[in-house]
Amino acid sequence: MSALRDAAMTSKAWPFEEARAILKRYEKKAPEKGYVLFETGYGPSGLPHIGTFGEVARTTMIRRAFEIISDIPTRLICFSDDVDGMRKVPSNVPNQDMLRDHMQMPLTSVPDPHDEYDSFGAHNNAMLRRFLDTFGFEYEFISATEFYKSGKFDDTLRLCAERYDGIMAIMLKSLREERQQTYSAFLPIHPETGRVLYVPMKHVDAREGTITFDDETGREWTLPVTGGQVKLQWKPDFGARWAALGVDFEMYGKDHSTNTPIYDGICEVLGGRKPNHMTYELFLDSEGHKISKSSGNGLTIDEWLTYASTESLSYFMYQKPKTAKRMHFDVIPRAMDEYHQQLRAYPGQDAAGQANNPVWHIHGGTPPTSHMVVPFSMLLNLASVSAAKDAAGLWGFIKRYAPGASAQTNPDLDAAAGYAVRYFADFVAPTRVFRLPSDQERAAMVDLRARLAAWDDGLDAEALQSMVFSVGKDHGFEPLRDWFKALYEVLLGASEGPRFGGFIALYGVQESLDLLDRGLAGELVG
Repeated sequence: MSALRDAAMTSKAWPFEEARAILKRYEKKAPEKGYVLFETGYGPSGLPHIGTFGEVARTTMIRRAFEIISDIPTRLICFSDDVDGMRKVPSNVPNQDMLRDHMQMPLTSVPDPHDEYDSFGAHNNAMLRRFLDTFGFEYEFISATEFYKSGKFDDTLRLCAERYDGIMAIMLKSLREERQQTYSAFLPIHPETGRVLYVPMKHVDAREGTITFDDETGREWTLPVTGGQVKLQWKPDFGARWAALGVDFEMYGKDHSTNTPIYDGICEVLGGRKPNHMTYELFLDSEGHKISKSSGNGLTIDEWLTYASTESLSYFMYQKPKTAKRMHFDVIPRAMDEYHQQLRAYPGQDAAGQANNPVWHIHGGTPPTSHMVVPFSMLLNLASVSAAKDAAGLWGFIKRYAPGASAQTNPDLDAAAGYAVRYFADFVAPTRVFRLPSDQERAAMVDLRARLAAWDDGLDAEALQSMVFSVGKDHGFEPLRDWFKALYEVLLGASEGPRFGGFIALYGVQESLDLLDRGLAGELVG
């Protein structure tokens, strides 16, 4: 542990860099609350999504990194802003008309359209918790409804009333002139209708801790800011929550970054210490456009997990969080293979190497052993030529290539075989385009077939690769990658593919001869 801690103190892995910055907050004095608090926020107007996973996964990575370099205890809170008024009806839920009758009601006051929970907010909170529990995240859940109504937020809300002018000074600078005329940091919840009101304040009484306003009908009301009768607008709520809880770290997407001075300023106005924060870049779809829940572009978490493991998704989330990345189906195979490459490298690395290895951060310092004796990209090509309908259809080839492997001893490989068959059927098969070989390519493939027919060196992938390489050299391919590209396009219907010697070793010599015969005869085209 001491060697790892030493390595962690100089590691350039971003979770350790963020962890060291948090530790620096307390280099002179340990936190009075007795722990370092990490927070992730969630708006429960819809179901959790891949961004939710990324935010909690990345925060957890930083938390685990912090626990290596410091003995200060930590907590991770997932905060649900379920007092937020329902501003639109999601299109993917039943009982739409009923929901429309409850517009602007706090989400925990809107009936559950699924008739399973006490409210729509409670339903979405339950989905969030189930989502987080499925991935094994360690966290504490806080509902804003409970936070406001229980009195836990009361002291801070009273302070908001006392320092209302300071909060408004920060907010008004960020608003257009027209919006300034009606903006209030406080949102009263109407005592009769229960709706969240967006109305200006007539008076904020700092001493009494009350607000006075007119509702939409012109009727005047005075309410205490405590006890869940009033909520804060979302930007002031962000900063006030930091102050109330003593949050030390929170990350959010780049779209929030312009609000950071607002969040920080309100936290400080309320006597809090602004937390460390990290903004991450947003994900892009295949066209380079920002992924949006409403437009449905890009990948959902269910789609990723249909074609690859949770760990591969965590690996993708680990990579360069401050760089915008395309998140489309074509990133999955590489994420699967690179994750297992890092797993295989981990045992042979020194402490510094392990601290920089993504799998340390994905698995909180205890990465498993990889049993992927066949790369995912190779499984995809095997699915391409074998016509397998499920993982079992690939295991005959896998066992010949790796006799000691089995579904029981190599569960990650078995799962990957199933993923590969599904991925091939949905994304590779529809895009394959086979072609006939040119004269030069045909002559080389005939030569390759002859050498392969006379092959008696077993299924040594490297020896087979050397033989394929020699055929390309002997037939004058320059650059040599054109020879391999020809093999892929004629035999696999794609411009890229596996190390061909490894493919032959996995697929089998006789099967590869048959494939060459079909390619040379033009049977794969059309």
